[in-house]
Amino acid sequence: MRWELDWLSNRARISPDATAIVEGEAGTRWTYGQLNTRALNLATYLMSIGVKKGDRIALLSPNHIGYFDFFFACMKLGAIFVPLNWRLSKAEISFILTDCTPTIVAVHSTLKELLVIEKLNQYFEIDSTEYESITERKQTDFHEITTEIKDNDPLAIIYTGGTTGKPKGAVLSHQSILWNGLNTIVSWSLSEKDVTLTYLPMFHTGGLNALSIPILLIGGKVVIASDFEPSKAVELINQEGCTVVLLVPTMYHMIVNSEFFKDVTFPTMHTFLSGGAPCPLPIYQAFEKKGLAFKEGYGLTEAGPNNFFINPNIARFRRGSIGKPMIFNEIKLMGFDGEEAQPGEVGELLIRGKHVFEYYWNNPQATEEALIDGWLYTGDLAKKDEEGFHYIVGRKKEMIISGGENIYPLEVEHCMNQHPAVNEVAVFSLPHPKWGEIVAAVVSLKSNLKVTVDELKTYCKQHLGSYKIPKHIMFENEIPKTHVGKIDKNSLQKKYENIVV
Repeated sequence: MRWELDWLSNRARISPDATAIVEGEAGTRWTYGQLNTRALNLATYLMSIGVKKGDRIALLSPNHIGYFDFFFACMKLGAIFVPLNWRLSKAEISFILTDCTPTIVAVHSTLKELLVIEKLNQYFEIDSTEYESITERKQTDFHEITTEIKDNDPLAIIYTGGTTGKPKGAVLSHQSILWNGLNTIVSWSLSEKDVTLTYLPMFHTGGLNALSIPILLIGGKVVIASDFEPSKAVELINQEGCTVVLLVPTMYHMIVNSEFFKDVTFPTMHTFLSGGAPCPLPIYQAFEKKGLAFKEGYGLTEAGPNNFFINPNIARFRRGSIGKPMIFNEIKLMGFDGEEAQPGEVGELLIRGKHVFEYYWNNPQATEEALIDGWLYTGDLAKKDEEGFHYIVGRKKEMIISGGENIYPLEVEHCMNQHPAVNEVAVFSLPHPKWGEIVAAVVSLKSNLKVTVDELKTYCKQHLGSYKIPKHIMFENEIPKTHVGKIDKNSLQKKYENIVV
């Protein structure tokens, strides 16, 4: 294959003895030389059992060294890596396997009950001694890999959430993943000194591509862990000397509300990064109070997922901003009138660049709807200020139109999150015979604190126009989340869709 596409071999040549991967819970470590050898061993094995260019190789596992083994083996062979979301149901996983028809499915033994084994051609367990013997064997010679691989050939299929229908398989090419890595390194000034902690599930683009792959590309260290627990996460950050970490707002919420947070220090960290969902402003405040650099990012499976950069020093004064487009991609905001939105106006976020996905697997209609004239239509709404700093205001499908007025749930959520008794809040629409839609909110409260519906509405009136104030406010002990830690508004809408209006 082309030398620049097998960049792990090149990195292993430059930094053979540098630590590449650490499994946080077990403390097991692999150097770049060992990581490359594992991938070569696995690629050799896969070739010996008939895997060829274009074949899909699926993996169902919690965060594990196997993600890197299979990703890099597929990169060398021209096969296509398909990480599976283990938080889906057995039926949903079966749908994905039927859609992508993998030649092999690898599984962690703790998750094999999610597979219909008898329907699989070949499968094996990655936490078995057999798997370790394949990846760890000592070899002086490897089968020569002569597959011709092009920039736009598929390297991975990552299935998107599926909250509005069946999951769609976003096809990421060698180019898509390489340019996301290069763009992130250059725009964010990453170096071989950087260390990250990956708690986000690696079946998700945030776990695999946001920081793990860019930091391996530049020669830094990636610590992987599962089963997020705030105190353990903080311990790993300090123990491994982490410098930049990406977590979702739910994880940050758990950290800043833990007793230990007020006393802990982070001597090696230069940036805490939030992604996956809009970050509540109280989290910014908690980090600023401790003098810690905190910022927000934006991404999606189909583009990167990295697209913007903001200096943490600037983020302090522009809370909620995702910043400006990175060096090697373009951004455009398309207004509702079909014209490009001006500063202060809301428009749909469009992205263009070599990091954008190629197409949806087996779904040409969805591809045509998403990719138009070289631009990816994200379905996210955003605005920018006069200086070019961008702000996400919500999903296009989540925008509420009540009596002809456009209402963005995120604005209402930011307001309600500022109330001292509010723990979390989700704002969404409910149908209404007169207004078309009305604003509704589900709120969870902080422990031992209380507030009434009327008190919350009065609080909102101090900050929001009357048409933006939720007509219905419901309380729940815990707000439901999706498999990547985002608030699950779809389930809330279904639960309350028949509420009396």
